[in-house]
Amino acid sequence: MNAITENSLSFLRVLPRALLILTMLAAPVLAVPMVRGDMGQTIEAPSLKKKGMGFVLLVSLQRG
Repeated sequence: MNAITENSLSFLRVLPRALLILTMLAAPVLAVPMVRGDMGQTIEAPSLKKKGMGFVLLVSLQRG
């Protein structure tokens, strides 16, 4: 019985530290569902106007 009591006491001494470490590791994982980005509208940059210079540059570089 003495060995069982010693094992129980050592387990009870380690238990608070183990719970603290487990809480610190689990906190970010559990916090992710709570912090959600806004699912509303997003502001996008205006599209650039195409000027058609890419093809002209490609042809001129191939001739040179």
